[in-house]
Amino acid sequence: MKKINVSIVGAAGYSGEELLRLLIRHPHAEIKCITSRKNDGVHISEVFPRFADTDLYFSKPDVNKIIEESDVVFLALPHGLAAEYAEPFVKAGLRVFDLSADFRLNSLEKYKEYYKVDHPAPELMKMAVYGAPERKKQEIVDTTLVACPGCYPTSITLPLCPLLKSGLVETEGIVASSMSGVSGAGRKVDLPFIFPECNESVRPYGVTGHRHLPEIEQELAEAAGVESIAINFIPHLVPVTRGIHSTIIAKAKTGVTAEEIGDVLRTVYADAPFVRVLPAGKLADTKHITLTNVCEIGYAYDEHTGNVILSSAIDNLTKGASGQAVQSMNIVFGFEETAGLL
Repeated sequence: MKKINVSIVGAAGYSGEELLRLLIRHPHAEIKCITSRKNDGVHISEVFPRFADTDLYFSKPDVNKIIEESDVVFLALPHGLAAEYAEPFVKAGLRVFDLSADFRLNSLEKYKEYYKVDHPAPELMKMAVYGAPERKKQEIVDTTLVACPGCYPTSITLPLCPLLKSGLVETEGIVASSMSGVSGAGRKVDLPFIFPECNESVRPYGVTGHRHLPEIEQELAEAAGVESIAINFIPHLVPVTRGIHSTIIAKAKTGVTAEEIGDVLRTVYADAPFVRVLPAGKLADTKHITLTNVCEIGYAYDEHTGNVILSSAIDNLTKGASGQAVQSMNIVFGFEETAGLL
């Protein structure tokens, strides 16, 4: 099978590094260009020594050159900047996988509310597909612009959406408490994220108005078939490098059992190579999924409160970002869904 040519715009961050790790070994992809303004002309090993045997150099982003050389572009850029690059690539017919938040929301009003600016490319936003591979395979195949889901939303929607769609839980009163490793903050020097500030510390942040909240609520409402859902989302920073654990509490409908919950989850994800549903009562653990593209899901039914308790674990840089993007690329080009990810 002929290899596809791939470029990574913004390859010097943590998501860029993870894309490199996965795509360098991908059997059907050849990396043509990796960009970083700061590291223009620098060999990849100067930034990421683990790739010393790889003959790649960082360059400033040259849109025309990337269009000429590439079939696929991954955008691993901050929100607001990704839209600037997506537009010419989409117009040129390239497949674009955006890891930023620029195209995840359906509502321009919600984007402005949470990101405090008007959307820079509203027409592209309308055509983008939310790239959740387990839920939107055909939509991903049919579009040229995939908005790769955020890490926290992935950890919450994968376990909860099937139960909402099946009508097993109520849409009101949902609480999601999530814990993320420090790499989720990006590869930058910032006081709250340096070792002495994070080590031996667990702290919540953004407990109201977190930018991932509208994305989570949008996808949950779609699964439930309702106009809107409001949840409490409580993210925490924990002193590990990578991994997210989410504990989700939702009120069960009358008569729902733990067995029924497990049956729905196992049926929905029977053919999903990267979702692992655990036996009843066994809960997810990040140590089982780091450096993988797997989402591990545990569940329990609490007779005392009538609540369903869901537990999920993902690697925020793999399933929560770059791995999920590569998974979507595999789907688009008809490769094995697991190519480069096992």
